[in-house]
Amino acid sequence: MIRAVDSSGVQVASPAENRAKPSLHDVQSGRDHRELRIDKVGVRGLRFPIQIRDKAHQHQNTIATISMCVDLPMEFKGTHMSRFIEVLNAHGSIVHVENIEDILHAMQVKLHASTAHLEMEFPFFLTKKAPVTGKEGVMDYTARFSATASGKKIDFVLTVVVGVTTLCPCSKAISKYSAHNQRSNVTVAIRSNNVVWIEDLIALVEASASSELYSLLKRQDEKAVTERAYDNPVFVEDLVRNVALKLNDHRNVTWYRVEAENFESIHNHNAYACLEKG
Repeated sequence: MIRAVDSSGVQVASPAENRAKPSLHDVQSGRDHRELRIDKVGVRGLRFPIQIRDKAHQHQNTIATISMCVDLPMEFKGTHMSRFIEVLNAHGSIVHVENIEDILHAMQVKLHASTAHLEMEFPFFLTKKAPVTGKEGVMDYTARFSATASGKKIDFVLTVVVGVTTLCPCSKAISKYSAHNQRSNVTVAIRSNNVVWIEDLIALVEASASSELYSLLKRQDEKAVTERAYDNPVFVEDLVRNVALKLNDHRNVTWYRVEAENFESIHNHNAYACLEKG
């Protein structure tokens, strides 16, 4: 059999050979007779490099764990999972926060969907100085972008998880020696009408606790942090209220949910509180 050769010297199949290849059956596009619409179908747990805006350094490179989903009308048997990855790769090797809207609309078009969902969770890093010695250490926080396109409307939620220290007011009031404290996680989710920096949201949470956390502390720093916490005791209820008051005063925040969980040091359970507004 004689085959044609293209300009680069590579053999190409003849028209007869192309006609001989059977087409592959598209099962996903087949009809489904159960008549049940699926709200979300897609891929989860995908790790991908992203670039986010950083208040101090203009941008920060990190790795996100990504979820991409669309709705599926009741008449279709399945969605095309590979198309999610195609959409993501089509926007470059690094996904910028600014093109999240473009990615959502591309998912709607590529997968013939009315709604599209994109979630990116990633570590966000800050360099912090110890309170007395000024020694620098790197702190990591968890941040999450959750975006949904419904038609042309975009809903965007920013979430950060911030570790802090809390000291128990009750323990301080009743104890002859010191008081018990614990490390706590505060999760803040917001909607806003303008850009809210991740760094500013972290600082807002840290200022609401007994003390903030550091990765590097010398003895002078440990003394300062311990005494600061002792002078500023807060219950888990105080913590969410303190954060909420600061968010109420933020001109760009239109909705928020604040959750706090204290990993108790003298109990075998955790203390929890949640406050939502908007």
